[in-house]
Amino acid sequence: MSSLPKIAIVGYGNMGKEIEALAKRDGYIITDVFDLNNPLRDNVNYEFDVAIDFTFPDTVLKNVMILAEHKKSIVLGTTGWYDYKKEVKEIVEKNNVGLVWGSNFSIGMQMFFRITKEASRLMNKVENFDIMMHEMHHARKKDSPSGTAVSLANIIIEQVASKTKIEKNAIDGQIANEVLHVSSTRGGEVTGRHTVYIDSVSDSIELTHRAKNRSGFALGSLTAANWINKNKGFHSFDDLLNNIWN
Repeated sequence: MSSLPKIAIVGYGNMGKEIEALAKRDGYIITDVFDLNNPLRDNVNYEFDVAIDFTFPDTVLKNVMILAEHKKSIVLGTTGWYDYKKEVKEIVEKNNVGLVWGSNFSIGMQMFFRITKEASRLMNKVENFDIMMHEMHHARKKDSPSGTAVSLANIIIEQVASKTKIEKNAIDGQIANEVLHVSSTRGGEVTGRHTVYIDSVSDSIELTHRAKNRSGFALGSLTAANWINKNKGFHSFDDLLNNIWN
């Protein structure tokens, strides 16, 4: 008998189709695919073990509520829902299920988070360096800046003593020293590009993560599905990877 969890895909856009293809390739059973034409329902006995959700921010709370009441584990790859984090955590804990969430399920991006953290920390040891960030995504992306960019910005704010505020909008004029500017571009078919700039009069450092395709996100979500199938509680993808890297 396979030890792999049975998977449901919630959201059948590009990410959902990529997860489906890689899951089938690697021997997972996909029991259900949910979208606008086939939504999650309260009064159905589902066979899957873990639901992987890549949908929209305004559907997250309802999806988590239904899945938790069904006692299903959840991998939540949707971004932009973080204002509801407290409510989602309460639903997960109340129903004694497991949930892994992340702004980015790419293993490479998780490495990039750690690189950015260390580079940001080093800025406190020297003078006359500034830091800012830019991200690019395809024209169809709903949130701006991306959830990944917000996560990177929070890492920088936590590490760089001189930065106390994040500005996500265009700046018309001079920027205050304490402001971290996070700019965004939407257009074309860019899967995802995030660049952190560390700059001084003498030199400049550019740290860039480029997503070549969606397979890294899909593989990471399946890694998370395997892990949360055996665990309970509300976890970030970073929590999972800490068990591997620390």
